[in-house]
Amino acid sequence: MWTPERHDKIISLLNERQRLTTDAFALELGVSKETVRRDLIELEAHGKLSRVHGGAVPCIQSSETQAEASYQERVRLHQPEKQAIARAAASLIRAGSCCFIDAGSTTHALAQSLLQNGRDLRVITNSVEVARTLSGSSEIQTHLLGGQLQTDVPATSGEFTVSEITRFHADFALISPTALNPEHGALDYAWHEAHVARAMLSRARSCIMLADANKLGNGSRLQICPPTAIDVLVTDERADASMLERLRNAGVKQTICAPS
Repeated sequence: MWTPERHDKIISLLNERQRLTTDAFALELGVSKETVRRDLIELEAHGKLSRVHGGAVPCIQSSETQAEASYQERVRLHQPEKQAIARAAASLIRAGSCCFIDAGSTTHALAQSLLQNGRDLRVITNSVEVARTLSGSSEIQTHLLGGQLQTDVPATSGEFTVSEITRFHADFALISPTALNPEHGALDYAWHEAHVARAMLSRARSCIMLADANKLGNGSRLQICPPTAIDVLVTDERADASMLERLRNAGVKQTICAPS
């Protein structure tokens, strides 16, 4: 096998399994461990992966995943699962709580569930859709964060948004990432979205991640937070049990699989 073929195979294996040891690469490729080590050094130098003790993981900053689907496309995908996740997440929020909610199709579903529950809450969000949905409630006090209005997702972001977040202390931050894996935790595709999510997490006592099963084990470009920062992961019943176990071993404190 020529070097370019080996490199392509290594990247393919990492995208599929997220982490492999040097021994496993050598077995899969039919080459020596020394050859694999040289390949990994070269691939890391070109930003294709990250070497770790005994093997490699996908590089967060690499283009290992395709560009995220548009917001309108995401709204239409996996609706039953997102609604189940939303109901389960909403049940975790006590009356009288203050919550950060970021922008996304799953958090929009969460807002609809919170509206139906009709609890006394204070919600601070950068999502126009979340704010619009909750504006119909007399029991939920909603604050839409100011900032630059994005065109890809109906939400505000930027330094003004992040600065405004620092004015608050919340009980919960409810975040919907692009991807979530044991190596890097919660990830996002867009810098401005990740920046807002990180700011919300820094000002909340508890972190709740909302991620359907399709996001688990995948990678994206930017880290929101490591697994150890996630208090609760709410996913759907399709989630792979071994992946959930890996996430718990990596530091996620609790996982909930919501039935559709």
